[in-house]
Amino acid sequence: MLVNRLFCRRDMKTINVVAAVIVHDGKVFATQRGYGEFAGGWEFPGGKVEVGETPEQALVREICEELETTVSVDSFVYQVEYDYPCVPSRPWGATCRSIVEGHLHLLEHSAAKWLGAANLRSVDWLPADIEVVNALEAKGVLS
Repeated sequence: MLVNRLFCRRDMKTINVVAAVIVHDGKVFATQRGYGEFAGGWEFPGGKVEVGETPEQALVREICEELETTVSVDSFVYQVEYDYPCVPSRPWGATCRSIVEGHLHLLEHSAAKWLGAANLRSVDWLPADIEVVNALEAKGVLS
């Protein structure tokens, strides 16, 4: 199995991924994966950047697809380079401080929570998202 992982990593292209750090009243919106190998893990919602998209465009599209919500992208938070088995990825996180339209309706995730500084680590974050959590704490984004 280890040989397959190494082979797979070597032959896979890096995937650019975006993650939305949706902040409201000093809390961040976290979602729990409802499917796949990482089902049950917590993450910032988002997904892959498609050909021809900017990270901001991809983020707005992904949040609309996953949460039926339109967000405005405020600022860049952190870029993570993390290799999941067979999926080398370069997640890019951005803060979304305003919801333009919608109510964060879960379409792909099994659960969601608003987390503040005191309970930010109360969920089982996926490895790449832990780095974003560290950056949020270091920047004092949450209260």
